[in-house]
Amino acid sequence: MERNVASAATTIASGGGLADRYAAALYSYAEDNHALDTVVSQMESLGQLIDSSADFRRLLASPLIDVNTANKAIHAVLEQEGFGKEVRDFVGVVATNRRLNALRDIVHAFATLVADRRGIVTAYVASAHPLNDVQRQQLRARLIEAGYGNVNINERVDGDLLGGLVVRVGARLYDTSLKSRLQRLQYAMKGAA
Repeated sequence: MERNVASAATTIASGGGLADRYAAALYSYAEDNHALDTVVSQMESLGQLIDSSADFRRLLASPLIDVNTANKAIHAVLEQEGFGKEVRDFVGVVATNRRLNALRDIVHAFATLVADRRGIVTAYVASAHPLNDVQRQQLRARLIEAGYGNVNINERVDGDLLGGLVVRVGARLYDTSLKSRLQRLQYAMKGAA
């Protein structure tokens, strides 16, 4: 199976970045083998593992570790964590190609590709305080009204906003923050003076 994953990785057109090519190869392989949902779930878990384990990140980033040693160590970690053969083999190909330092980017590119293929739009929301469930539902309803259909909301708290929201969907930015309103008022007052 590793040979199939490797051949899928090498047959992807050279357009796009490295992470995009590997993500497209994995997507194609998983789809062809009717394992897409499993691979999507496991790639999300892989991203969480990378984010939560400093030791794992050091292993991925170290150029000093021999490819075979790194491959065996990562395979053992992934097997212990319950990852399936498809993801273990894919990460093995990444290791063999000396691209482990790009694995987090590959995971992100894969998630972006999956969302794009499934018609899911991500709205990045910054708010002064965490949103409650009612606010989240109201925001989702407004985004659906604006024509964004299937929306995934990615939230973060930014105390500098003072109040309101900043929502970014693709290239569009909706800024209703108190900070932005105060800045506009300040510019208007300077222009009037």
